[in-house]
Amino acid sequence: MVCCRGHFHRIQRMGTIQPQYDPAILKTLPGIVKSYQLPNTKKAVIQILNSFLPFVAIWVAMYLLIDISIAAVIGLAIVNAFFLVRIFIIQHDCGHQSFTTNRKANDIIGQICSFLSFIPYRYWAKAHNFHHGHNGVLWEYRDIGDIQVYTVEEYKALSSFQRGKYKLYRSFPVLFLIGPMWYILVNNRIPLIRLKGWEHAHRALLLNNIYLVLIHAGIVALLGFKALLYVHLPILVAFGIIAIWFFYVQHQHEMSYKQWKDRWDYVVAAVQGSTYYKLPKMFQWLTGNIGYHHIHHLNPLVPNYALAKCHHENPIFDQVANKITFWQSLRCIFHKLWDEDQQRMITFREFYRRYQK
Repeated sequence: MVCCRGHFHRIQRMGTIQPQYDPAILKTLPGIVKSYQLPNTKKAVIQILNSFLPFVAIWVAMYLLIDISIAAVIGLAIVNAFFLVRIFIIQHDCGHQSFTTNRKANDIIGQICSFLSFIPYRYWAKAHNFHHGHNGVLWEYRDIGDIQVYTVEEYKALSSFQRGKYKLYRSFPVLFLIGPMWYILVNNRIPLIRLKGWEHAHRALLLNNIYLVLIHAGIVALLGFKALLYVHLPILVAFGIIAIWFFYVQHQHEMSYKQWKDRWDYVVAAVQGSTYYKLPKMFQWLTGNIGYHHIHHLNPLVPNYALAKCHHENPIFDQVANKITFWQSLRCIFHKLWDEDQQRMITFREFYRRYQK
């Protein structure tokens, strides 16, 4: 079904609405977003207070409840995971140098956040900025700062063993249960990215690992091993699942954008290759407004506390954004391959029905 709305067309496939863009209007979007990129110190301080204070309070409550009710501890861990998401979003913005106007302050705040999130500040920030510069590019480094995805043609060329490995990697238990903890506790402890110019990031990662060991050894010495096993570990598990889910939905939705390097366009990749994850205001707040991912990819210098304002003050974004609700996002679980012919993500079932009957 094709319907016209001014300069935009939306094509409906399998219940998802894909915007079709007028290039002239797309060119205006970076200019619109740029006016929101100035950090606000007052808002930054408020976000630090309303993220760290609840996190610490709930963390202490969990510790005091260990010998009373493990169920209550687990329930609070899920709640506190969202506050850790907010803390990580602060770290994320510091990595973009968008949280405050002071570079040194950003780096100090980002480092402190990393000791709670277990995600190394400088190393991760470098990988994430790489992702911003190559979002949706189909090339050999597409897995840096992103979730690996094969095209239909690439999958056809794989051996049976390689296909099995990819199916396992893209399965629900691996991506959303095992994967998050592997990513946090293992992947981000080892300098796996071996590109030229990453030497400083590798040294920063080593220092981050040393600081993590020393800080948490101190916590164990003061509060006992239960403080890590029953308090911080459950928070990390829930945090990892939430974080990976959001990142997955924002780039693995059906009508995404993936293109080979010579035909790749930054603005289209930002708008179509990211989603406007439309959630209730409370969950947008708890997740640091990262649901406005299209704005973030248009300009990563826009601080998280300005993303919603940018979107809602400019109705153009309601027309061009790939809007997806929570219930619609559940279908993303089944997206496995990028179909270049249809320019969308498809399931394994669709692949075998369409390409290998």
